[in-house]
Amino acid sequence: MSTAVPKPEPITIREYLVRERASEIKHEFVDGELIAMAGNRENHSLIAMNFGSEIRNALKGKPCRVYDSNLREKVLDRPRYRYPDLLVICGPTEFDANDDQQMSIVNPKLVVEVLSESTESEDRGEKFRDYRAASSFEQYVLISQTSPTVETFLRQSDGSWRIEFTTGLDKSVELRSLGISIPMSEIFANVNFPPEPDTAAIIGK
Repeated sequence: MSTAVPKPEPITIREYLVRERASEIKHEFVDGELIAMAGNRENHSLIAMNFGSEIRNALKGKPCRVYDSNLREKVLDRPRYRYPDLLVICGPTEFDANDDQQMSIVNPKLVVEVLSESTESEDRGEKFRDYRAASSFEQYVLISQTSPTVETFLRQSDGSWRIEFTTGLDKSVELRSLGISIPMSEIFANVNFPPEPDTAAIIGK
C-alpha cells in the first residue's frame, strides 16, 4: 500500500523573496510553490549570450536595455515570478512593489526563451500566458537549440498574436517590437547542432 506524501504548504510572496535572496539556486515562484531552475547546457547558454549581445549592439541609441536571466519578472495580478532567458525593457524600469531589492520587474517589452526538451511545453503554454499579462509585453521569441530556427509572436492591435518562423543561417530574425533585425548566423555562432537521424538507416531496419 502506498502512502500519500503530503503536499508542502504554500509560501507567501514575501517568504519567497526572502528565501530567494539567500539561495544559491534560482527558483521561480508559481502560486505558492518554489520551482528550482535547472542549469543550462552549452548550446542554451551560448545561444542566449549570442542573442543578448546582438540585441544590445542593435539597440545602441535607443531607450531600451537587454537583461539576462538574473532579472525576474513579476507576473501581474498573479502570485508568480518568472526568470526569462532574456528580456528587453524600453523606457523607465518598473519594479515590483513587493521587492525592495529591485530584482523583479513588471514591464518587459520583449521576452526570449531558449527552448529545452524539459521546458518547451511550459514555455509555449503557461509561461507565455503569464508574460501576456503585462500590457507592455509586445513580442515573444522562442529559439531552438537543435536547429537554426526561431519563432516570434508579435502582439497585434486587437490583442491577437502573429507568429513568424525564421529558419536557416542565411536569414535574419525581425524583432519588430524593437525595430531591429538580428542575423541568424550570429544567434547560432559556434553552436554545434546534434546530428540529424539517418533516415535511410531507420527505414532499412
